[in-house]
Amino acid sequence: MSKFGDLSSETFSSFVLIKSRLDAGLLPASFRPMIPVAVFDSKSYDREYLSKASEGLDLSFFTERLSARTASLARDCRAVCLFVNDVADRESLVALKERGITMLALRCAGFNNVDLETARELGMIVTRVPAYSPHAVAEHTLALLLALNRQIHRAYHRVRDHNFSLAGLVGFDLYGKNVGIIGCGKIGRITAEIFRGFGCQVSAYDPSLDGEWAAAHEVRPSSLDDLLETSDIVSLHLPLTPQTHHLINEDALARMKKRSTLINTGRGKLIETKALIQSLKSGHLRGVALDVYEEEEGVFFEDLSGEILHDDDLTRLLTFPNVLVTSHQAFLTEEALTEIAQTTCENLRRVGGGESPLEGTRL
Repeated sequence: MSKFGDLSSETFSSFVLIKSRLDAGLLPASFRPMIPVAVFDSKSYDREYLSKASEGLDLSFFTERLSARTASLARDCRAVCLFVNDVADRESLVALKERGITMLALRCAGFNNVDLETARELGMIVTRVPAYSPHAVAEHTLALLLALNRQIHRAYHRVRDHNFSLAGLVGFDLYGKNVGIIGCGKIGRITAEIFRGFGCQVSAYDPSLDGEWAAAHEVRPSSLDDLLETSDIVSLHLPLTPQTHHLINEDALARMKKRSTLINTGRGKLIETKALIQSLKSGHLRGVALDVYEEEEGVFFEDLSGEILHDDDLTRLLTFPNVLVTSHQAFLTEEALTEIAQTTCENLRRVGGGESPLEGTRL
């Protein structure tokens, strides 16, 4: 087997001939053989935006998610392109390596679904898109909060049914409220700045908080305990790591200010769902807005409108009138999709051509 996968002997010989001519200067420098890439868990918007940026790449789109079972779809490819719910565990990576895959290009920022240790052991290069449009996620955070607080989703359906009553739609002013931002990377910082624009008092918890930025935007550094106890609104913007898994658990929820609002546009497993349900049932929280969910794989991004939802916890969450859920769509803007596609495809071209990936994208 060649290092380029299960290619036919004729295809492999042609590739070697083209490369040798390139190396010898016998072909124009602009000429490059097409790099075959398998794109897993692809949706219509993935196909649209990746295709626009795919010069030099031969993209094969699959709706299936990557797993050890579906890895065979990547035969004859040199690289795979993955999203957040693809399973790149040891078994999947070994199956890919056996088919000659040498690169994994994540079209997302999170990488908790990839066994990086195994990837390095197998000599695979893994890249991601660390920053596509932090504004997209930050703005969706505020959109969720505003819709939940002012009952926009409920009011919309009422008016559509010619029900113009305002009973039960009372919200609160954001101005002057205490907002706690947990995680101050690019998205967290932009979210904090937007809240400051609303006239909110903003506190931030992040072990790596940029003190100069915080001072410039009048954001108060805080401990996690103090932030939870004093914030009217708590917004999560953390990566998922062993340290942040279930950061918001039964104890943390109990410490949150009574009648506060919780927003999560980070990672679903930051919140312990069963504890969240109990907190909602007790009336401790005023409201919850989620763009991510602990067990979203196999549910989010799919149309299950004609099926029975077998996730009892998600089903229970959706029954609360003070819970608003969107299905991991915070990233879904034209600008973000364009940046994701361009960064992903450029990394595929660079690594496929023997160059280093874009700075800051290699894992």
